[in-house]
Amino acid sequence: MSYPKIHLYPRKEESLLRFHPWVFSGAIASITDGKPQDGDLVEVLDARGSTLGIGHYAAGSIAVRMLSFGRSEQIGRDFFRDRLRAALELRASMGLIRPEGGPATPNTVYRLIHGEGDSLPGLIIDIYGDTAVMQAHSMGMHHSRELIAEALMETYSEAPGLTPPLQSVYYKSETTLPTRDMRELAEDGFLIGHTEASYVWENGLKFIPDWLKGQKTGFFIDQRDNRSLLALYADGRRVLNAFCYTGGFSVYALASGAERVDSLDSSGKAMYLTEQHVALNFGADCPRHHSITQDAFDYLEQMPEGAYDLIILDPPAFAKHRKVLRNALIGYRRINSQAFRKIAPGGIVFTFSCSQAVSKEEFRLAVFTAAASSGRRVRILHQLTQPVDHPINIYHPEGEYLKGLVLYVE
Repeated sequence: MSYPKIHLYPRKEESLLRFHPWVFSGAIASITDGKPQDGDLVEVLDARGSTLGIGHYAAGSIAVRMLSFGRSEQIGRDFFRDRLRAALELRASMGLIRPEGGPATPNTVYRLIHGEGDSLPGLIIDIYGDTAVMQAHSMGMHHSRELIAEALMETYSEAPGLTPPLQSVYYKSETTLPTRDMRELAEDGFLIGHTEASYVWENGLKFIPDWLKGQKTGFFIDQRDNRSLLALYADGRRVLNAFCYTGGFSVYALASGAERVDSLDSSGKAMYLTEQHVALNFGADCPRHHSITQDAFDYLEQMPEGAYDLIILDPPAFAKHRKVLRNALIGYRRINSQAFRKIAPGGIVFTFSCSQAVSKEEFRLAVFTAAASSGRRVRILHQLTQPVDHPINIYHPEGEYLKGLVLYVE
């Protein structure tokens, strides 16, 4: 099949030869054989006319997101099915897929496709039991949504002993496509089948994803391993889960024997979801859990010293882009400084940044500055990142967005 051709300037092919999946607009010398629109497939060539691969075109800074390298090939149902099958096999080989009623602790929620990390830039697919939630971050993936949904159902039907049967595919991209005009074209809803939200298992604990109105695809899957690590430290401690959202860390802390867990969020809806998850796992009236609806910065500033032995700081992204980086770093310094000042001696702080615009080094410097200003002795116990079902393409380090530290405060 013939695609419009993107010709690069000399030496601009070097990043593609190292399999970086983006072509920036400044690298493009000319476009021939058609005028591609947002989301169209294009063939990328070096200055000598050699094919470098196929990708989705976009009129923006990132002009092409590469789907394949080295040769021209048809991007159709078979292509997507092969990528989906490879992603599923990776998750299965890591022991992530554990159905209810099996010999192991059940886990039925995981990310199947993580964009560039699974060689499908612009595409996210999360699995919640028998429902797949698909999210497009590019017009190319938006245009391919029905083809991908069909390939997805076929992929799971070919692995009946590996996973529970997939019943439906829900499309959720009204807020994730790059521009307002594109977002107006998207319509959330089921592409295949129809399922009602019910609880799923994460490491033997129950959660209810809200793919209709919730953030991301309905649940923060990327903190699964870090929630498991928290369980090793929470036994017997007084825990504050700031920016709790749906209460994932709170549920893990309660399950591991925390003396008390206070869940804090400024959103009444978040507190409702947290209380729903606590009730689902520990009954409607769990005496060790308390909900606090208040701004986290204000609460930390006002709370007495020594009130908690373990504090979790998992705020929403303070910086969506580099233009607001300075304000984001001020926010990280401020919230961590308060936690260091107020936590009981021998306390543990789990602190995170999910802002892709903030590098590991910048986040660590912000936390270092907060520790220094608190006057407390602070040691790093763990350096955290995203889990195995959010893989990072080694040729695309920009895919590492989740950063975290576990700190011991003397």
